[in-house]
Amino acid sequence: MSEWLIKNGLFVTMNDAEPIVRGYLHVKGDTIVYIGEQEPQVSEGTEIVDGNGLVFMPGLVNTHGHTPMTLLRGFADDMVLQTWLQDKIWPLEAKFDDESAKWGSSLAQLEMLKTGTTSFVDMYDRMDIVASVVEQSGLRGCLTRGVIGFGSPEEVNAKFDEAVNFARDWNGKANGRITTMLSPHAPYTCPPELIERFVQASHDLNVPMHTHMSETAAEVEQNVRDYGTRPVEHLDKLGMFARPTLLAHAVHLNDEEIALLAERGVSVSHNVASNLKLASGIARVPDLLRAGVTVSLGTDGAASNNNLCTFDEIRLAGLIHKGVSGDPTAVPAIEALKLGTLYGARAIWQEKSYGSLEAGKKADIIALDLNKPHYFPLTDVVSHLVYSGSGSDVLHVWIDGKQVVRKGECLTLDEERIRREAQAAFERLL
Repeated sequence: MSEWLIKNGLFVTMNDAEPIVRGYLHVKGDTIVYIGEQEPQVSEGTEIVDGNGLVFMPGLVNTHGHTPMTLLRGFADDMVLQTWLQDKIWPLEAKFDDESAKWGSSLAQLEMLKTGTTSFVDMYDRMDIVASVVEQSGLRGCLTRGVIGFGSPEEVNAKFDEAVNFARDWNGKANGRITTMLSPHAPYTCPPELIERFVQASHDLNVPMHTHMSETAAEVEQNVRDYGTRPVEHLDKLGMFARPTLLAHAVHLNDEEIALLAERGVSVSHNVASNLKLASGIARVPDLLRAGVTVSLGTDGAASNNNLCTFDEIRLAGLIHKGVSGDPTAVPAIEALKLGTLYGARAIWQEKSYGSLEAGKKADIIALDLNKPHYFPLTDVVSHLVYSGSGSDVLHVWIDGKQVVRKGECLTLDEERIRREAQAAFERLL
């Protein structure tokens, strides 16, 4: 069993009892066994990591994205969502093949690792390929084959079967780093009977559900026209919220809907940058948090963000809700940081495993370089991480106790080859 110790560490723990710890963190195997001010007893030969000039915190959790879509980064910008999807994104996505998925997802996972994300949610097709990249990269992936309910009955059935088989076959793989969900894409792309089939499969396999919901005002209006009700009530009637559910976006909600999501224990992935870029709106995050809804952060795909840096989402979440509410306390810095760590783990039902630096939790840890000008003077480290910090400050990353990034270099993926192959894959699409 590997064993290592961080000494001289400055730790931002996400643990309310001890939010900041100066001292030591001891890892055995894949687990944190001690964090505190006193030096612990360690075995002879234990690797020592000197924490001088670094700040350590839990790995970031990105709760919504589409990793192969990194190939579409910058391809179509500054457009309305439905036009963007129907005229630009979906036609090019129709040309995706296995190589597109492999190198697009590899590029995304490389970017996330180097910017401090250790766990991510992915909804796409060709998920066997994405999962294979996760096995290699060392990341944690909460993965799901998203299904758009367009096409012939035979085509839709084939996609449904693929989604169910993936959720069954890959759950718990990669030494438990891979978990799975079931994902009808959205209420406006999936007929009610297809969503009900997914709900039943979720019961049968005992895996959670994930979908896009209430991303735009137009989508909500369409749901009312098509089904006589808004998306929250619609999905609740179809039984989705009887299952553990993670909703992406949830921008356009009323008070009654927020109360219902809280009552049902539904989690929300707040995709602040993507929602701003597509002018979809700004989710009611302070209201959701006050109601007791678990809110986390997602980048969405690189086609609508355009990067996969969760630190960017943390900063935006800390700022935007102050600006639109007129309340500078709307999302304090520590709350913004929890959105990207502890609440992210909670949103995908993994809070007991990771999301904070505590004895007994997985050793998913990132270290940032404090010797950057934007961290001086060294006053409030939480404030600095949220309002000044950047994914480019990440020097080291450990997942399951194994180092996957050292001094900014990814140890598990071939960065030079990935850049080259991703560029070639995009050019083939054109």
